[in-house]
Amino acid sequence: MKTRTGIGQWNILCRWAFCLSLAEVTPPTPVEIPADSNVEMSWLVFGGEHHALYSALLKTRCVRDGLDTGDETLFRQFRLHLHRGIGDLAQLTFGSDA
Repeated sequence: MKTRTGIGQWNILCRWAFCLSLAEVTPPTPVEIPADSNVEMSWLVFGGEHHALYSALLKTRCVRDGLDTGDETLFRQFRLHLHRGIGDLAQLTFGSDA
């Protein structure tokens, strides 16, 4: 995806994916997400200087979806949105090649 988009940093691609998922009307499907990713980053690396904004967006989305905003829920919802958004971004980037 980095080569196809010209975006060389995973944290930026992950931000796009996260926001793409947040923009969808329905909540993400509560699936088990494999923990075998070769990309690992802290929340501050993910959000950069706007990490508080991404946190507020996630909390707002949880409230809209009727969920609590406890740490466990936020962590789970973040992973679900990120997972869905990466899939959506891959479809947009690669089309039927993905």
